[in-house]
Amino acid sequence: MIDPDKHPHVRGFGMASARSRARLIARLEQLGIRDERVLAAMNRVPRHMFVDEAMTSRAYDDTALPIGYGQTISQPYIVAQMTSLLLADGVPDHVLEIGTGSGYQAAVLAELVDTVYTVERIKPLYDQARRRFAELGYRNIRAREAREDVLGLPSYGPFDVILVTAGAEALPTSLCAQMAEQGRMIVPVGDTSGAGQRLVVVRRQGQSFQREDLDPVSFVPLIEGHD
Repeated sequence: MIDPDKHPHVRGFGMASARSRARLIARLEQLGIRDERVLAAMNRVPRHMFVDEAMTSRAYDDTALPIGYGQTISQPYIVAQMTSLLLADGVPDHVLEIGTGSGYQAAVLAELVDTVYTVERIKPLYDQARRRFAELGYRNIRAREAREDVLGLPSYGPFDVILVTAGAEALPTSLCAQMAEQGRMIVPVGDTSGAGQRLVVVRRQGQSFQREDLDPVSFVPLIEGHD
């Protein structure tokens, strides 16, 4: 959807060269990311547009970076891993992201699926992400400011895949209810105060939810609604 090489006016473009992006993609391949769709999408999305200007020179490092308000933009490897999991059973039509943050993960998803819904509780981050989506021309991202009393977007569901970009102490049951039949949820679960989180894939079959625990991860805590 976006070709960064055709946007020379974009902030920090000189520092965020094609060579820097190519190094990042090569690094992701070395770490085991094999899905060419994911690698191509991450090569197209200008990550330097999703970090503060002071961080532009580090935008294509394979590391998480602070974005303010106690939040981070996820490490590119984690974005690639979660996106690969999202595509593992085919390309979903209807995706929900919990935790817009900088907007980077949503932008990567928007390169690959028809419609991405994304919700954010921190209003300044929500406003900033919406501006970025508009500037970069993402018309298939539906950003919503999260309600204090609800986790997710139950009125827009069910969703083929729900991707959670913050760590939950336990599986969020209110999100399980928003999964479509045969839908999946990708969510970090575990002790958010230490090193106890793992990336979890949940699959829905009727009222049964099958859980598969994958690699250790570290995410900022999920702020759950009180519904």
